[in-house]
Amino acid sequence: MSEVATPVSGEIKFNIQVSDELTQNVKPLLHEIKHALESLIENGDTSIIDLRSIPLAPGEEDRILDTLGKGEVQAKLESLGLSEIIETQYAGVWVVTHYNDDGNIISRFIEVTTMPSILSSQTEDVMAAYSSLTLDLDENQETI
Repeated sequence: MSEVATPVSGEIKFNIQVSDELTQNVKPLLHEIKHALESLIENGDTSIIDLRSIPLAPGEEDRILDTLGKGEVQAKLESLGLSEIIETQYAGVWVVTHYNDDGNIISRFIEVTTMPSILSSQTEDVMAAYSSLTLDLDENQETI
């Protein structure tokens, strides 16, 4: 038996695979991603799939990631631990992985969106940046 611990709102939730047989969730999950991409195109709807909340047999998550492949855009974010954001070979389909301090995966999501929300600047941060740049320009007018 294989267990995968998944943090959920401060709790540990276990995905339990009873045997070594495949769950047969790979193909339906890929179809779900296809439908989410269609919804993004038609309605602008975004979707997030928590890979750690879906029962998968050993190797099935790797099959999903291998099928999606890697695209042109990759980002790493250092905020409360390392996060990797990787666009797949299918534009608009992103794999977002969060790691703990020991380098272990604590969560992994597939986001179907034009830009993962984790990469978007927060309004408060943009406002603070504007104030800071304005102040810097006012104080350093002669040296710029």
